[in-house]
Amino acid sequence: MSELVLECQAVAKHYQDGSGKTEVLKAVDLTIQQGEMVAILGSSGSGKSTLLHILGTLDSATSGKVLIKGTDISRLSRAKQADFRNRHLGFIYQFHHLLMEFSALENVAIPLLIQGQKAAVAREKAAQMLDKVGLSHRLSHKPSALSGGERQRVAIARALVTEPALILADEPTGNLDKHNALKIFDLLAELNQSLGTCFVIVTHDLELAAKLGRVVQLDEGQIVEKSLLEKTTL
Repeated sequence: MSELVLECQAVAKHYQDGSGKTEVLKAVDLTIQQGEMVAILGSSGSGKSTLLHILGTLDSATSGKVLIKGTDISRLSRAKQADFRNRHLGFIYQFHHLLMEFSALENVAIPLLIQGQKAAVAREKAAQMLDKVGLSHRLSHKPSALSGGERQRVAIARALVTEPALILADEPTGNLDKHNALKIFDLLAELNQSLGTCFVIVTHDLELAAKLGRVVQLDEGQIVEKSLLEKTTL
């Protein structure tokens, strides 16, 4: 039986707006097993990014629980959440958010250095991960010398270098043309197979979402699961 990596239990989020209340998420229940790739779809304002931020400990739920590898992340202090995030979670964004003054190798090594790993070890692991994403020939290049697709590959390597249990990706191909978007999704699928890492991917691209194992649709803050057979009708 696969290990349960993520479990959301009745997760809700609302914001107070004067005397009113805006509900963004409403009792979201979601479980993800080890090795799964899950697409989250939904219209603008459906709560996709809010859910992703809560899963990543970047925001807190108003009520409910999020368990990652059995740990209730809401019960951790902010310092312990940051450490947990660094060790067990990886993030990929639409815009790569690389540090422009550092090389590809240095950008990927940063999460390991934050963990306290020795510089030589961090650089070796970063080089190995960059090789996995096909950039062994670009280690010393700074982001300004890389193409958009190459920058996103560096961001993927950075997210994976700590060997996290779960990768959270927010529109990871939204800033790429179709050709490069397909290449990035193929790379994510390849890394999922070789490393067994879970991926939760927010995307507007129905074609790319259909390549993943599951599709979850958010509608007005609530989850509507879609089966594999239903994907083509999304």
